[in-house]
Amino acid sequence: MEFFHKAKAVRLRSHHDKYLLAADDEESVLQDRNGSSKSAKWWVEPVPGSDSIIRLKSSYGKYLTASNHPFLLGMTGRKVLQTLPRRLDSSVEWEPVREGTQIKLRTRYGNFLRANGGLPPWRNSVTHDIPHRTATQEWVLWNIDVVEIQVQSPAAAKSPASHHQQQLPHADSLNFEEPSSPSSFSAKPTNFSRQEVWVLVRLVRFGSPKFESFLLFMLGRIRF
Repeated sequence: MEFFHKAKAVRLRSHHDKYLLAADDEESVLQDRNGSSKSAKWWVEPVPGSDSIIRLKSSYGKYLTASNHPFLLGMTGRKVLQTLPRRLDSSVEWEPVREGTQIKLRTRYGNFLRANGGLPPWRNSVTHDIPHRTATQEWVLWNIDVVEIQVQSPAAAKSPASHHQQQLPHADSLNFEEPSSPSSFSAKPTNFSRQEVWVLVRLVRFGSPKFESFLLFMLGRIRF
């Protein structure tokens, strides 16, 4: 799953050095060497409530789907399609399984996304199956190229310290008046609040023109 942890969009490259493409009929899925095609980009969607299951959406807005339709009669491989079901069920969910520097994509029923080779109609086709022959074991291995990453929103990126500072009122919102004479100074000593100390530090740091007024306000709270 770490291959997809921060991925927003990916390309999947098969053992045959071909990319998983969403066909322009908006239904089929195939392999092609043209990795620069927009059809080779798949958008990653985490499944809510799971840390290990994802969905992959094509450039046509449809999901990579493990169907129940046989690819060829009498064969175990089943079709992989791009669909947009009314209800997102387990047929559009894939579990990445790490295999060294590559991954397998496993369905909820234990099959794997497989890039087929050989003569037509197998050539360039994509099915989901369990490889029983040693010669086809590597056909379920995929290299992942991350083409877009998730960007953390500015609000989420703020540290707790910066968030605390943001909650403090701006100096402009403090209700204080600039004293016009020494008689306006308060006769009662008062401790400075944490909020007032923060504002004072900020005014000094950023050279605010309100620093002088605020300083006089603070002095007015000290008994001379």
